[in-house]
Amino acid sequence: QVQLVESGGGLVQPGGSLKLSCATSGFTFTNSWMNWVRQAPGKGLEWVALVNFGGENKYYLDSVKGRFTISRDNTKNTLDLQMNNLKPEDTGVYYCVQGAWNSWGQGTQVTVSS
Repeated sequence: QVQLVESGGGLVQPGGSLKLSCATSGFTFTNSWMNWVRQAPGKGLEWVALVNFGGENKYYLDSVKGRFTISRDNTKNTLDLQMNNLKPEDTGVYYCVQGAWNSWGQGTQVTVSS
């Protein structure tokens, strides 16, 4: 029922930018806190960013503060992650997930390399 479809990943050089998007359906998006979570190659899941249901309150992993911006459009049930000044350590598969981390999409690959 719950569907989370991430897109926007790709290969970029250090210092570059990408905008990730997540199209959602099957749940009440407006009432859900939403997260971006990533998984680097061979490593575990790492929480990246969180936004409340109204979009006013945002929280970030320290290493991405000032570089990443999480946002949501409650009229379209979409979640975005603008990533600027990307670093090699940002490489990984990025997922959008609900507050409870109960449902997962396929993720989108972000590779930052020269």
